[in-house]
Amino acid sequence: MPKQKRSHPFGSALLGGAVVAVLAVVAFATGLVSTGGGSTTTREVVRASGTTPAASITSNEEGGNTVNEIYKADANGVAFIESKTAEGVASGSGVVLDDEGHVLTNNHVIEGGEEIQVSFESEGQMYKAEVIGTEPNSDLALLQVEAPAAKLHPLKLGDSSKMEVGDPVVAIGNPFDLQRTVTSGIVSALQREIQAPDGVTINNVIQTDAAINPGNSGGPLINAAGEVIGINSQILTGGEGSNGNVGIGFAIPINTAKEEIARLESGTASEHGFLGISGATITPELAKALNLPVEEGVLVQQVEEGGPAAAAGIQGATTAAEVEGQQFGLGGDIITAINGEKIGSTEDLVRTISSAHAGETVEVTVIRNEKTATVSVKLAERPALSAG
Repeated sequence: MPKQKRSHPFGSALLGGAVVAVLAVVAFATGLVSTGGGSTTTREVVRASGTTPAASITSNEEGGNTVNEIYKADANGVAFIESKTAEGVASGSGVVLDDEGHVLTNNHVIEGGEEIQVSFESEGQMYKAEVIGTEPNSDLALLQVEAPAAKLHPLKLGDSSKMEVGDPVVAIGNPFDLQRTVTSGIVSALQREIQAPDGVTINNVIQTDAAINPGNSGGPLINAAGEVIGINSQILTGGEGSNGNVGIGFAIPINTAKEEIARLESGTASEHGFLGISGATITPELAKALNLPVEEGVLVQQVEEGGPAAAAGIQGATTAAEVEGQQFGLGGDIITAINGEKIGSTEDLVRTISSAHAGETVEVTVIRNEKTATVSVKLAERPALSAG
């Protein structure tokens, strides 16, 4: 059965209309191996209509490395990760960051893991790993692996902001437990949006047609210079009953990961502020349809009982209306700014609240009954949510 989209409180976030939500089945590219038969499955997030596979391109830009050269240089810096959970063994990939044993991966690869092991060679020795920090909002996690320095081959992190549509890329990972697999393609699109397992939108995501499958999660997307420019995270599949690659994969930009690595190392990345609302982005079209007083901002839908926003008196919807088949709550506050910084969308709100810390007080500008007011809200720590 398809999982239904649901509202998430901000800091964990409700986000209206992520791009991938209307295209096809979105799956985390993590292999989940059952303890019984050893088969591999994907965990599905959203289902809709099918898509057409994109053609794969293997050539590199002039002056760049060939796929073979990139593989030879970078394959040893790609980790194979196994995470034992109550459901079985989740397998994924990771990127070696340094010779101290730090490995970057997706949070959904290791989430709920009771025992995590990592290897750096095909069918090589498994080393125990400890979770140093997690960032569910960005679907990133940092591991500390107890492995000899000789086994560690750090990869160079590039600049994802320099990537352009059509640039050649290579993915190295462990799809379906097939270690040391390389695929190639191009950057199909930039500035996509995907949802992390906790519902928060990840912005500026790289779309690629390089084949990404279950088990590739957490592995690197690499440019022609051999630099990591993304962390492979999600795929679109062909629809009901299909788990595999159809030429549409998504990688978290390495620049996003760079911003989080220091916080992951300190274990504080998950201590983002939490507001405790769900909301919808106001567009000029929506404002006209609902006769709203502003053309941008966030229309508060629900306020979590006992949360920071509720304690501060922020109000949620009291009535509902339907616009083009989508339900919107009306009668609640409209958030237009935080600490004087304009909030034009739910993405702006998530980014601003997430950059604040639990316990911090922020000034929230709201429109209520067509009058503007400022409300002081003491943020809480973002609560843990289950995926999906």
